[in-house]
Amino acid sequence: MTSNIAVSSRNAIVIIAVVAAGATLYWLRDILTPLAMAIFLMIMISGIERWLSTKAHVPTRFAGVASIGLVVVGFLVSIWIIIDGAAGFFTDASGVAGSIGPRIDHISRDISGLFGVSNPPTLQDMISGIDLRGWLTTAALQAQGIASSAFFVLIYLGFLLASRHGFKKKIVGLFPDRGRRQEALQVFDRVRSGVEGYLWVQAVTGVMICFVAWILMRVVGLQNAEFWTFVIFVVGFIPILGGAIAGLAPPLFALVQFESYWPALTLLVGLQVLLFVVGNVVQPRMQGDNQNIDPIAVLLALAFWGKMWGVVGMFLSTPLAVMAMAILAEFKSSRWMAVLLSGDGNPYGGEGEPDIKENDKKSSLFERMSVRLRRKT
Repeated sequence: MTSNIAVSSRNAIVIIAVVAAGATLYWLRDILTPLAMAIFLMIMISGIERWLSTKAHVPTRFAGVASIGLVVVGFLVSIWIIIDGAAGFFTDASGVAGSIGPRIDHISRDISGLFGVSNPPTLQDMISGIDLRGWLTTAALQAQGIASSAFFVLIYLGFLLASRHGFKKKIVGLFPDRGRRQEALQVFDRVRSGVEGYLWVQAVTGVMICFVAWILMRVVGLQNAEFWTFVIFVVGFIPILGGAIAGLAPPLFALVQFESYWPALTLLVGLQVLLFVVGNVVQPRMQGDNQNIDPIAVLLALAFWGKMWGVVGMFLSTPLAVMAMAILAEFKSSRWMAVLLSGDGNPYGGEGEPDIKENDKKSSLFERMSVRLRRKT
């Protein structure tokens, strides 16, 4: 067997570079996480600004101010709802939880009776080995971390907004050749359109799910229905895990709140049917080519970025996968990775089909001309 030393060295360098990049992302996660979220908000501002100026015919200067205001206010309101809603949820839970402990014991007895267990475990038995004080301390630190991270995100966002006016000059400086400059701008537009398309689909379908879910929760009388509705909307941007949380968390809380099992069963069935219809009928029709990513790639991206950056990484996993696929597709040496990440083997979505059809037309025309020449000769 013979081996190419140059190819082996290049592959080794690539592997070392990937490992070093992963270690750097993990080591600098406290700095890169708010920066990534700020870039994410920046893309949202750009998309809203372009929609207001083109679709709503709002003047450009007012469209920019309005888009920045909407995104910043929405971000701050989201943080406030998460912190205040979580605090109110735990306060209400502690206020009614003279009944939470007996209710869990009652559920335990009912489930144990189905399997013929005479001495079911009580709540005290279940939590005897759990450090509740440590859990509460960790939850408080995470809430404090969310508030401090939001502050840094806004700082990064302000500097990004201040520097975006010089983006065109930087592109000209980086790519003096007009052809290469156009290719770079096409890559940027492809990344932006992919992320914006993903956000649009998730936001619209999330509103649909939240509207129906809120009606279900209000009908059964679930406490903190508005808080759970917002939680369902936010976790909808997390692939795979978001659907599981949205479909199981409210029924589990209803199981503790109500004496009867019917409200929890109603919520469980209703939310599962709703998520199934939206996920298998509505979303595929809205997505089109905006999210041409293989499901395995989505799962791996969720696990990778969740390990790297925690909840924020899970939230940004799919947009980061879209960006990676668009960038990798532009280089011959890395295009095979973009093909593996894509859902149908074409990283460009529907953009590659016209070229194939055009080549087919040329080949068929060439064949017809060849047949005619053979006939004449």
